[in-house]
Amino acid sequence: MAQQPSKPEIVYSCYYKTSRGGEQFIQDHVFSYQISGTLTINDGHGDHRFSPGDFRFIKRNQLAKFLKQPPEGGEFKSISIYLDQATLRNMGREYGYSADKDHTPVSMIRLNPHPLYKAYMDSLIPYAGLPPEENEVLLSLKVKEAVLLLLRDQPALKNVLFDFSEPGKIDLEAFMLTNYQFNVGLSRFAYLTGRSLATFKRDFEKIFHTSPGNWLLQKRLQEAHYLIKEKGSKPSDVYLEVGFEDLSHFSHAFKNAFGVAPSKI
Repeated sequence: MAQQPSKPEIVYSCYYKTSRGGEQFIQDHVFSYQISGTLTINDGHGDHRFSPGDFRFIKRNQLAKFLKQPPEGGEFKSISIYLDQATLRNMGREYGYSADKDHTPVSMIRLNPHPLYKAYMDSLIPYAGLPPEENEVLLSLKVKEAVLLLLRDQPALKNVLFDFSEPGKIDLEAFMLTNYQFNVGLSRFAYLTGRSLATFKRDFEKIFHTSPGNWLLQKRLQEAHYLIKEKGSKPSDVYLEVGFEDLSHFSHAFKNAFGVAPSKI
C-alpha cells in the first residue's frame, strides 16, 4: 500500500470555461491562492467554495472533486504549491518539528488573508512553468518557505504537516457510502481504508455481499437515476458527479440497468 514518492510542484491553473474534474485523490498537502473565478471542492462530506483573494490549505490523503468557474467574460486563475513529504521530513529533522500523538484531524482550511501569503504566491508565478525535475532544489526551498509561513500563522498545522503516518484501518462501510462517487481505483479505496487490496476485497464482500466493482456500478447508477428523475439533473452533468469517466459508458450502463437511456427519463 506504499505511495509513490512525491516531489515539490507548483501548479498555475487558468480556465476560460467552467471545468469539472481535476485530481480525485490528493496525495500531498496543498497551499493555494484563488486569483480569480471561484473554486468549489467537494470532499464527500460537503462543498467548500473559494472566491478571489482566498487562501486555502488542503490536507493530503483525501478524495476531492473540483468545479472551476471563471467570472463572466474572464478567466479562472489559481496557483498552488504541493508540499511534498521528502521536504517536510527533512524540515522535521532540521527544525525539530513533529506531530503530537493526539490531535484533531483537519481536511481543509480557509486561511486568513495575510500580506506575506500574497507576496509569497506572487513569487511563485515565475516558477510555475519550470519543469519540476530541473528545479527540484529551488522548489524545495519554496516549499520550506510555505511551511514556515503556514506555521507562523497556524502553529497547530505542525500536527498535520509533520504527521507522516499512513491511513489506519477505518469503518469500510461508512467510508464507501460516503465516497462511492469518486472515480478512483479499488487500490486507492483500499489504501484510504487502511487495507491491502486483498483484505479490502474480502472485507467488502463480507459487508456488502457482492464484489466492489459490481456494488460501485449499481450504487452510482441508482444515484444517477435519482438525480435525473427526482432532481431534474442532466445526464451530461450527472455522469461525472456519480463517478463515471465518460458519458457514453454511463449511458450504456444506465440503459442496461433501467432499460431506457438516461436522456429519456
